[in-house]
Amino acid sequence: MTGDEVLLCCMLWARDGQASGLTEYEDRVLALIPEHGGEIVQRAIGDGQDGNPREVQLFRFAGQAMLDSYLADPRRTALAAERDRVIERTELFPVRLR
Repeated sequence: MTGDEVLLCCMLWARDGQASGLTEYEDRVLALIPEHGGEIVQRAIGDGQDGNPREVQLFRFAGQAMLDSYLADPRRTALAAERDRVIERTELFPVRLR
């Protein structure tokens, strides 16, 4: 990571019976990231069983302003009800690569 870059890990848990819905929702919103100076470094999809997250994502933005722009994107915020319907829990935290 260099300069003002923001590198984040996101872990997502699906609501009961909504594993595929979570993945479909994420397909839609993650497609917006490149328009905001970001990139998906890695996206892993598991079965979400035994308390494990359904998805683990690692993404990078060129700076905080780009991340803020993505989070405020009206196409993303318009899907808030869908997000609440399919996602039970999200953990988002900064990381660094070694």
